[in-house]
Amino acid sequence: MKLASLKHGRDGRLVLVSSDLAWFTDAFLIAPTLQAALDDWDRLEPDLRALAESLEHGGVPRGRFHEREAAAPLPRAYQWADGSAYVNHVALVRQARGAEMPDSFWTDPLMYQGGSDGFLAPRDPIPLADESWGCDLEAEVVVVTGDVPQGVSREEALECIRLVGLVNDVSLRNLIPAELAKGFGFVQSKPASALSPVFVTPRALGDRWADGKLKGELNVQLNGQDFGKADAGTDMTFDFGTLIAHLARTRSLCAGSIIGSGTVSNRDADGGPGKPVSEGGLGYSCIAEVRTVETILRGKPETPFLKHGDTVRIEMLDDQHHSIFGAIEQTVAAV
Repeated sequence: MKLASLKHGRDGRLVLVSSDLAWFTDAFLIAPTLQAALDDWDRLEPDLRALAESLEHGGVPRGRFHEREAAAPLPRAYQWADGSAYVNHVALVRQARGAEMPDSFWTDPLMYQGGSDGFLAPRDPIPLADESWGCDLEAEVVVVTGDVPQGVSREEALECIRLVGLVNDVSLRNLIPAELAKGFGFVQSKPASALSPVFVTPRALGDRWADGKLKGELNVQLNGQDFGKADAGTDMTFDFGTLIAHLARTRSLCAGSIIGSGTVSNRDADGGPGKPVSEGGLGYSCIAEVRTVETILRGKPETPFLKHGDTVRIEMLDDQHHSIFGAIEQTVAAV
């Protein structure tokens, strides 16, 4: 089952989308918004699934689904917490800084709480007031939970996952060091993120969803050129069950909480830093990582951060080369 929100008011209009992303049908008779559906998921999910099946067979009124008309599936959410599940990414960044990485990073997830009051639509521009801030893309996987009780186990947390999608977690890299130096986390350095046009139930992902991980190549393009092809299911140190249980250790989570994987990152085949796609490697899911590899190999970063007019595209394709979640496609715009 694939769900999306068309642009309508502040919270969008819930629609069901066909598996090939070609058609949609309104779900307003079941739930007006995705948040409303998540709030009463156990009761409403069977009706939503039946409607989705009718859509696949052409048994309900339908319209053409255009990704440019989609809002973020959750235009605003009660919670957005982003982990760093791919510890390879963290290790590379610290190596470039000459900083040791504590052993605990391999056993205790890193996580921060981001702003969830507004998510960009998948075709919205990335607003950037000052290029010197060091604007970066971050291609990640996200899950959306139902209600999660405090103290859940990893296995119990996995049962709380309702939907899976993608995010461009925009970062302003040059603002991060000063904020972290204050010892109080990200604020200005983490502006609004963009969500994929469609969120998908784990059941509909089939074999691509297993053990709390999404398997598949996460395609990232920068200005029309291949930038990253990392596999989201590889080198993921902490699965989503572990991330959710970590977040819920001291508090319960409400339905509609969005949990991010952190930047998807793969090691090279020889175990070293990844190579660019142009050199036969899997590339990168953020600019900071390629700059880190350049620093390790050549002593200084060479790839610039995003500038006004640059375009970013993030997408995952199925075995038939059809888009699973739709594409996040954004242009950096001056504000």
